[in-house]
Amino acid sequence: MVLGADDSLELEEVDDGDKALELVRENPFDIVLLDVRMPGRSGVEVCAAIKAISPTTGIIMLTASDDESDLYESIRSGASGYLLKDGSTYEQVAEAVRLVASGQSLISPSMATKLLDEFVQMSKSPAPATNLTPRELGVLRHVARGLSNREIAEELFISENTVKNHIRNILEKLQMKSRMEAAMYAVRSKLVDDVP
Repeated sequence: MVLGADDSLELEEVDDGDKALELVRENPFDIVLLDVRMPGRSGVEVCAAIKAISPTTGIIMLTASDDESDLYESIRSGASGYLLKDGSTYEQVAEAVRLVASGQSLISPSMATKLLDEFVQMSKSPAPATNLTPRELGVLRHVARGLSNREIAEELFISENTVKNHIRNILEKLQMKSRMEAAMYAVRSKLVDDVP
């Protein structure tokens, strides 16, 4: 209802995962809201399929599932947001859409705690070095610190489009699907000293 009241947004609604994927194939969207559990394909499967055909589409999981494995699978599949239906107001969902559209990520606070616990575990076994350029490493460090594309552009004196290109290259080189997954990688690899 909140999203529908905003005339600047073009909305489409479907009732299962297969229809959602079909709709995105026909017309890639800026943002897609999915549930983890849907009729047809699961939200996680649809998320991965959408990212494969439309890598720039932002995906927010809006779900009742507080299962940490659903959170991790959603992030691995390319989700940029994970909100719990029980703990989110309509206004928070609308704000999440705006944040993800601007290149940021958002997770419900209770789920963020679980994600931070996973960071701690992952930091104990760093991943191998990659072939990222020095500029890409700099962008990745800023992503891990939670900066938006605009903030990264201002910090590095480059355009937002250049930041988007670097992030796309980083995700491709690391074989990852979302900036959140790349941020987790940066922390695990100890590329960012001031992030726990």
